[in-house]
Amino acid sequence: MTTLSAFPNPNPNFLDQTSQSQPQTLDSLPPMPHEPQDSELGHNSNPNYHTHISHTSFPIESASPPAATLPSLLHLSFNQDHGCFATGTDQGFRIFNCDPFREIFRRDFGRGGGIAVVEMLFRCNILALVGGGPEPQYPLNKVMIWDDHQSRCIGELSFRSEVRSVRLRRDRIVVVLEQKIFVYNFADLKLLHQIETIANPKGLCAVSHGAGSLVLVCPGLQKGQVRVEHYGSKRTKFIMAHDSRIACFALTQDGQLLATTSTKGTLVRIFNTADGSLLQEVRRGADRAEIYSLAFSSNAQWLAVSSDKGTVHVFGLKVNSGSPSNERPRGGSDSVTSPTSSLSFIKGVLPKYFSSEWSVAQFRLVEGSQYLVAFGHQKNTVVILGMDGSFYRCQFDPVIGGEMTQLEYHNFLKPEQAF
Repeated sequence: MTTLSAFPNPNPNFLDQTSQSQPQTLDSLPPMPHEPQDSELGHNSNPNYHTHISHTSFPIESASPPAATLPSLLHLSFNQDHGCFATGTDQGFRIFNCDPFREIFRRDFGRGGGIAVVEMLFRCNILALVGGGPEPQYPLNKVMIWDDHQSRCIGELSFRSEVRSVRLRRDRIVVVLEQKIFVYNFADLKLLHQIETIANPKGLCAVSHGAGSLVLVCPGLQKGQVRVEHYGSKRTKFIMAHDSRIACFALTQDGQLLATTSTKGTLVRIFNTADGSLLQEVRRGADRAEIYSLAFSSNAQWLAVSSDKGTVHVFGLKVNSGSPSNERPRGGSDSVTSPTSSLSFIKGVLPKYFSSEWSVAQFRLVEGSQYLVAFGHQKNTVVILGMDGSFYRCQFDPVIGGEMTQLEYHNFLKPEQAF
């Protein structure tokens, strides 16, 4: 086993090339100086226990022309600031910019090149890849660390079971298996911590991305429980969030607020991660639904929810996560709170349904399809990604609410839609 003395430093401006009109590999940019790493973790974990780590180099197939047939989509994910998104297909992976919408680059391996996980690190050159689909490009039990600046894989993490998901920070790599989570130091891939969870086939895990110390949220060991790891203060908090199994959750950038929902999909709860207190509860609807994604706005003023019912909801939040004062809602005409039932005056007499907080704004989509949602960089905009290849950018009125206005639509799977 070799050392990682040549492990590259992430280039944070790698994908900020908006003047390019065609997808680029962008491998001529120099790496940025290495950022100082914090030392918030002090676990003495053996990196060879449960995992095998090697740091070999792999030849990379050059970017190829688009395949004649449309690829099958295996994976969709936003990057950490929701300015880009990545797709994994049965033929490779692609990276897109959200505003303006355009394809930045792609790696098409052809048939047999399935990628089931693509995790970006903001807009830098480092990606984490996991193979998948009928003919995977890489083994399903390996995380490949890809450096598109060098156009090759520069390391891998191997496990005894399939990798469900990966989360990246500038200082950490988090790998999620069916019932375990491993936290590695980014600089040398040293294993720092491992966590046992209840069965987690979706690979549910969320990490903070702010400048502060790592906050990690994952399922606990009981149904309906979430575990919050505060690595800066070395504290673990367990929150009994729901009676049913956890279906989805999301963190604010600073890790102070947590939104959760269960397999019932009717209620979304917002918690303070420091003490586990319930701060707010909002209602998506009355009937059971599968929640696909939750997303906070950057200032924690809004929460977006997508489900299999074909409607994206935006809720107004009464709490914030300590955002800068110039980003906090000022009240008045700049913001609204989620409406409540007209029968809320007899709260406590009728069932809780009638005193629930409802969404401020909605956007209708095809029912049954799977969508991811995030807030756009322009004020009061929402970006929606569909597993059918659809890209929507919408805008909501924070005062009037109601139906959102569609600003943009694209099908990012079609070759002619490469911008």
